[in-house]
Amino acid sequence: MGDRTFFVYIMASRSGVLYTGITNSIARRTAQHKARQADSFTSLHRCTRLVWYELWPTPVLAIEREKQVKRWRRPKKIALIRERNPCWADLSQKWGTVIQPYSAANQ
Repeated sequence: MGDRTFFVYIMASRSGVLYTGITNSIARRTAQHKARQADSFTSLHRCTRLVWYELWPTPVLAIEREKQVKRWRRPKKIALIRERNPCWADLSQKWGTVIQPYSAANQ
């Protein structure tokens, strides 16, 4: 797959519902969630804020990580979000500005 990047991400609603997903285009997928064009779960629960994401070099690694995060209980997911985004800011609001993305390779 060459130089493609894959993202594991968590979207949140204002009421605290969490959705974990995977994509090869975080900007496109986030826009779909915000427009409520994504799957019915995120549309129904209004998960429109990107609160956490990681970059992965291959789809296999990204899928493994997505499955791992999805198996976690809510408190562990919340701790993961708070570690990198303590205010639960919508990370997609900063598109176009220089940010340091979190890469699992940096662990």
